[in-house]
Formats: sequence, C-alpha cells, structure tokens
Amino acid sequence: MTNAECLMTKKTKDREYNLEERTALFGETVIELCLKLPNAPVSAPLINQFVRSATSIGANYCEADDAESKADFRHKISLCRKEARETKHWCRMLAKACAKDAIALRALWKEAHELHLIFARIIRTTDDNLRSERAAKNAPLRPELPNTFRSFVIRH
Repeated sequence: MTNAECLMTKKTKDREYNLEERTALFGETVIELCLKLPNAPVSAPLINQFVRSATSIGANYCEADDAESKADFRHKISLCRKEARETKHWCRMLAKACAKDAIALRALWKEAHELHLIFARIIRTTDDNLRSERAAKNAPLRPELPNTFRSFVIRH
C-alpha cells in the first residue's frame, strides 16, 4: 500500500477533512497504479479513460471551490459526481482486463464510490439550501391570515 492509499483510508476523525487533498491523492494513486499496469491492446484505452476521469474529479473540485455562484458551485460539484461514477466504471473494466491487479483496483473503486457518495450528498445539501433561499426570498414579510379569519380582524 502506498502512502497515498494509507492517507485515503485514514479515518476523518483523526485528521482535518480536506476534500481537495483527498481527490488529489486519489488521482495520484490512480496514476501510480496505471504506470504499473500492462499496456496491452485491450487495457491501454481503459487505462487512458480511467486516468482521465479519476484525475478530473480533483480538477473539477478545485473549479467548484472557486465557483462564482451557488448555482455554478452545484454544477461543478455535479461534474465531480459524474466523473467519480465514470471512474468506478473504468475501474471495473480494468479489473476485468488486468485480473492480477484486481485487489488494488478494488480499493480504488471503493474510494471512487466514497467520493461519489460525498459529492451526491453535497449536491443534495446545496439543492436544499438553494430551495430554502428561494423560499425565503419569495416569502411575504408578514404572513397573511387565511380568508376565513380576515373578517374577524378588528380594525381601529
């Protein structure tokens, strides 16, 4: 197990949670493994796709971190989720093409899955926050009484 793999599996309560660092370490670990995989006609295109999707997770997260608006942030986080899901697919295909490296690929699949779940949760939270903000913006300053109670309001 490489240092990067050790850091990725360490519990979050033992260290400060840093998603930018985690996605970068994930991309580096994928690159390290792919440099060791056989460059056969079947595995070469799979390796290429795997490296591209795995490393773009971190790049898209950096973009999301510098988003210009909440909607832009949500869009870029959704790209992270999409790339994490795609990475799981390529990882599975590589495990079939390079069976002797299946254990290492399984560990990377698990990390891609965890990242996918994290980004899905961020999207749900962002959507909830955006809905709450829209509702607060559209809410009347003073709540109106239902029609049945309006006749009972005493006017001075």
